[in-house]
Amino acid sequence: MLGIIGAMDSEVQELKNEMPDAKITSVAGMDFYEGHIHDKDVVVVKCGIGKVNAAICTQILADRYKVDSVINTGVAGSLNSDIDICDIVISKDAIEHDMDVTALGYERGVIPDMDNSVFHSDSRLIDVAVKSIEEANLSVKVFTGRVVSGDQFIAGKEKKDDLVNTFAGDCAEMEGASIAHAAYVNNIPCLIIRAISDKADGSAEMDYPTFEKKAAANSIKILKQLIKNL
Repeated sequence: MLGIIGAMDSEVQELKNEMPDAKITSVAGMDFYEGHIHDKDVVVVKCGIGKVNAAICTQILADRYKVDSVINTGVAGSLNSDIDICDIVISKDAIEHDMDVTALGYERGVIPDMDNSVFHSDSRLIDVAVKSIEEANLSVKVFTGRVVSGDQFIAGKEKKDDLVNTFAGDCAEMEGASIAHAAYVNNIPCLIIRAISDKADGSAEMDYPTFEKKAAANSIKILKQLIKNL
């Protein structure tokens, strides 16, 4: 069973439309669509915005649906000058950038009492995603990079530069690292796919509404091909 998580309707609705006979179960205010896409067992869910919603959702997928892998699809702001709007970032790893216990001597992003704070993506899922993007014939560039997540919409140069300098982030969003975190503690392979909706700078508020739908549509195209290839 493959678990697919998006934070917003635009990130998962088209996948739900591919499952007309889906069994829908509501848990913790989230609707889990269980069915088939390309003859593969999948469960698709909108988790809502933010790290807590995303982590709760991932744990439900682990406990109730016993998923054997999790893919998080959606949009993000670019932190890398080479990565433009509508380009694709496949996660090599993910970090929670708003984890800050520096007052107790930890580096930013380090989660106390955990053996790991950088959550690496599954190598097989990365390979399948790269192949799937090539086959989807999207006229965008593809990057494998670091996703940094926090409960903030990044829309200023100072914060953007901080995330680049501190974490070497390639894109910023609000769910991926918490999904990767929850998958890690449950020993579930995980991958984050992000289409760039804005540049996470002073133009972000203007760019995001314009490009969010187009970026999300690109993510959906990739995910459909990826499901077929798994």
